[in-house]
Amino acid sequence: MADNRTNQFHVLPSDQEATQLKRWQLTLNDIIFGAESPAGKAFDVILIVAIVLSVTAVMLESVAPIQQRYGHWLYVLEWGFTLAFTVEYILRLACVRMPARYAFSFYGIVDLLSVVPTYLSLVIAGANTLLVIRILRILRVFRILKLFSYMQEAEHLAWAMRSSRRKIMVFLYVVCTIVVVFGSIMYLVEGPANGFTSIPKSIYWAIVTLTTVGYGDITPTTAVGQLIASATMITGYAIIAVPTGIYTAELTQVMRTRRDARGCLGCGKTGHELDAQFCRYCGDKLPS
Repeated sequence: MADNRTNQFHVLPSDQEATQLKRWQLTLNDIIFGAESPAGKAFDVILIVAIVLSVTAVMLESVAPIQQRYGHWLYVLEWGFTLAFTVEYILRLACVRMPARYAFSFYGIVDLLSVVPTYLSLVIAGANTLLVIRILRILRVFRILKLFSYMQEAEHLAWAMRSSRRKIMVFLYVVCTIVVVFGSIMYLVEGPANGFTSIPKSIYWAIVTLTTVGYGDITPTTAVGQLIASATMITGYAIIAVPTGIYTAELTQVMRTRRDARGCLGCGKTGHELDAQFCRYCGDKLPS
């Protein structure tokens, strides 16, 4: 089980940073940020289970019958998870050399967002307190983002997204141009009498139609308008697979590059699967 935080905050005894940490901090760092030791693996498993259970509790709390019947126990669970994640957050800050660096990192902010709303719900007062508390409680689903730090595949997905961002931006520019053109034409053809009261509203119709959602709140009534709507829908089907193809190609390239980078120390050959532990050619153990 890989931890993406390991690359950034895991301190090995041989690292220069190790001299600036106390023994208990090094041990704690290895458990929390490391994923190779038995204690580190156990910590990861326990944390993942806690995250999943806490998010499940948040979702169940939004179901009225369950809230009415088990509201007290869900409240107790919520505070139990909040206190546990608070301790985890403090321990993470305590076992790194630069706590501020972790606190302002992506996962540090996610860790903070996962506990702050519950505490804020205690101190916010006023006429709209219940509404604000509900909004703050929704923010607790940020806990699910903590799971991404324990998925090695998430790193591959992120690399593929970064590699394909220029192509996707060009694609989005083309899509924006298409919806503006179709929306403007539909405004001229249908007009306010048929619900196309403005160009922005007509562009909204074009977006809904191009993405094949089709809410039906605005529909063309003239023959020309229906012809344009048909062309918009066909165009939507034609372009909907473009970003998927771009992203898939980049992801395949990233996975191929990672496989080629894993070489066997025994025979020197590459091309192993990312989760392989032994060489497919000579049987030697592969480096992690």
